[in-house]
Amino acid sequence: MLRTLNSASFAALLATVPKSATCRTARIHSTYDVAVVGGGIVGLASARELILRHPTLSFILLEKEKDLAIHQSGHNSGVIHSGIYYTPGSLKARLCGKGASMAYEYLDKKGLPYKRCGKLIVAVEREEIPRLKALYERGQKNNVRDLTMIDAKGIREREPYCRGLMALDSPYTGIVDWRLVSLAYGKDFQEAGGTVVTEYEASDMAMVKESPAGNTDGMKYPIAIRDSKGTEVRCRYVLTCGGLYSDRLSQISGCSPDPRIVPFRGDYLVLKPEKHYLVRGNIYPVPDPRFPFLGVHFTPRMDGSVWLGPNAVLAFKREGYKLYDFDARDFGDALSFRGPAGVRAQALDRDGNLVDDFVFDVGVGDVGSRVLHVRNAPSPAATSSLAIAEMVADEVERRFSL
Repeated sequence: MLRTLNSASFAALLATVPKSATCRTARIHSTYDVAVVGGGIVGLASARELILRHPTLSFILLEKEKDLAIHQSGHNSGVIHSGIYYTPGSLKARLCGKGASMAYEYLDKKGLPYKRCGKLIVAVEREEIPRLKALYERGQKNNVRDLTMIDAKGIREREPYCRGLMALDSPYTGIVDWRLVSLAYGKDFQEAGGTVVTEYEASDMAMVKESPAGNTDGMKYPIAIRDSKGTEVRCRYVLTCGGLYSDRLSQISGCSPDPRIVPFRGDYLVLKPEKHYLVRGNIYPVPDPRFPFLGVHFTPRMDGSVWLGPNAVLAFKREGYKLYDFDARDFGDALSFRGPAGVRAQALDRDGNLVDDFVFDVGVGDVGSRVLHVRNAPSPAATSSLAIAEMVADEVERRFSL
């Protein structure tokens, strides 16, 4: 079982630890080699990878919510993507293909449930067929496993209640509960010696001006991460994986606010239980090139339900899953930023252009130079999480000479 400390418990335990205690003499302490901020799937996978590579270093993961992986990592369609859509040679394409393979291997090793139910991308109009064929060529360049083109008869054989002229058949696509996977990453991290603290919202990052009384470590841990309750964690280096708050975490460390996050909510419909038989696997439309998302699709879930969606609507709150959730600051940030209207944007650059690939960033100065930010990790970040973690760990090692 994954057990975490909340901020209050962590602060109380810190008060009982002798000031001279180091990471080698106390499991709970105030100084760490690396602090990871953000307990979503990317943060958890990255923390896991780093501690497995560097078991002699001390690591802490800080999460602002009561539980781990409850936002984007726990609110998604649950698809294990095969890598069809992404520009050949892009980070998305490379990481998705590798990440899917690593995910299946990890799921098998841990005995976590999943279904390799496949996916059809279905052309229902003749003008969609050239785009479908172009997708097939792109999938071939991305080395998508077992990808084939099928005709109307083949569609009916795979999905008896689906009708179309032609389709891409991707049997390597699957479904899984990504939050369950995230928690497994967290368990691996803890079992390797990592500390997880929840309800710790990082509100400030600053250089420590002097060593605490009685601390013999001097300035070995020069970065202080403080929460709104006044609890402080000191560390040598920081990795942030803040998801919807990645731009704000960057700003409090003195780094660039760009790219900015503009939240769009995706809503799903759910098929009635007596209609579940209509859908066997994932059924997607041919993407419309005018829009940067994949379109409304049918997705079976691990609990047996079938979802239809998502749409994309501007969210009035960064973590606003209900229609009327509202946060004045989040809404103001979204409206004050010049971005493309009606587009589900994950991140936008300063000119209002959609940032469609992964972005890593470090700042300048005493604090910024010790912090690595994962600024944009768009879909398929869950599928790619283990591959992303390897890349993040490589970058941490390169920049910080671990």
